[in-house]
Amino acid sequence: MKLQRKNMLRASALGALVVSGALVLTACGSDNNTKDGGSASGKPSAAAGDIKCDGAKGKLLASGSSAQKNAVDLWVKNYMAACPGVEVNYKSSSSGEGIVAFNQGTVGFAGSDSALKPDAVEESKKVCTGGQGINLPMVGGPIAIGFNVAGVDKLTLDAPTLANIFNDKIKKWDDEAIKKLNPGVTLPSTAIQAFHRSEDSGTTENLGKYLKAAAPEAWTYEPAKKWPAPGGQAATGSAGVASQVKAVDGAIGYFELSYASAQSIKTVDVNTGAAAPVKASAESASKAIAAAKIAGTGSDLALKLDYTTKAEGAYPIVLVTYEIVCDKGNKAETLPTVKSFLNYTASDAGQKVLSDNGYAPIPAEINTKVREVINSLS
Repeated sequence: MKLQRKNMLRASALGALVVSGALVLTACGSDNNTKDGGSASGKPSAAAGDIKCDGAKGKLLASGSSAQKNAVDLWVKNYMAACPGVEVNYKSSSSGEGIVAFNQGTVGFAGSDSALKPDAVEESKKVCTGGQGINLPMVGGPIAIGFNVAGVDKLTLDAPTLANIFNDKIKKWDDEAIKKLNPGVTLPSTAIQAFHRSEDSGTTENLGKYLKAAAPEAWTYEPAKKWPAPGGQAATGSAGVASQVKAVDGAIGYFELSYASAQSIKTVDVNTGAAAPVKASAESASKAIAAAKIAGTGSDLALKLDYTTKAEGAYPIVLVTYEIVCDKGNKAETLPTVKSFLNYTASDAGQKVLSDNGYAPIPAEINTKVREVINSLS
C-alpha cells in the first residue's frame, strides 16, 4: 500500500499544483488527483521542525470527503516525513461515508464538507464517551462549475440559470436565459448534459445551499447530501463527474476546482450582481469565506457562509471542509496522533501549504480557535 500510495501521489501532482482552489486527501482512493504534494518545487512545504509529533505512533485511520483529498495529501506527505513510524491513512470516499465511519468508531477523525446534523451529533455520543462529535473547519475552496461546450471558451451564468440547468428546465445551450448572460458569445443548440454526484456528498449539499439561498424561486429543494433534483446523470465522486464533463460535449457539472485544473476543464464565471462576473479561484473563494461566522457553540466551530454575497471579487459557491473529532472520549491509542496531525494542519506551516498550492486557508481569527480546540481534545 505504501508503494502504491507513493506511485499514486507521483502520478497526479501536476493537477494539484496548478489548481486554484480545491481540496483533497488520499489513502488509495479513486479520486486521486495529486502527485508530489508539498510545494511547486516538489519539496515538502514544511520542515520537520515545524511538525511536533508529540507522542504520535502507529496508524491513524480517517475517511470521508473527497473534496479535501488533495489538501490532505500534501499534509500527509509532510507529516509522515517528519514523524517516522506514524502512518496516516485517509480513505477518500464521501462526507456521508466518513460520518458513518466516525459514528461507528472505526476512524480517528472524519472529513466532511458540511457540519454534523443534530441526529449525527446525537449518534456520535455513543463513540465519544462523555463527549460528542464536533466540527473543526480546516480547508476552504470554491466549487467550480465545469462545462464542455464545443466552440465556447468563456461562459457566465447566474444562480437562477444554474438552478434551472440542474433541475432540468433549461435543456439547450442556446436557451435565451443563457444568451442574455453571454452577449457576443455564439452558443450552439447542443443539448445540455448535466452531471451530479451519485453518492451522498457534502459538495452536493454545499451547491444546494448556494442555489437555495441565491435562487430560492428556481431551486425549491432543501440542501442535502443526496442529489434532490430530477433529470441529469449521476457519476461517482468528484473525479467521476469531472471525467464525464471532460468527455461529453454539452456537459456541465460541479466539483472542486483542482479537478478542473488537473483536466483543463473550463469553468463558469458566476454573475453575483457585483460589477463583474467572478471566476472560481482560491483568491475569490477566500474573499467569500472571510465573511463566515461561527455558528457552532462551545467547542463546535461549524461556520455559516454567505452564499448571497455581492462583494466584488467574491466567489459565492464555496465549501469549508471540516475534520470531525470527539471533543471528549477519543480513543487513548489514537488521541496523540489525532492531536499531533491536526495541530500541524491548523498550524501556520500547515495552512501555508494550502496557500502555496492554490487552496483557501481558514481565516486566521477562526483558525486560532481551531488550534485551541485541538489542544483541548481528550
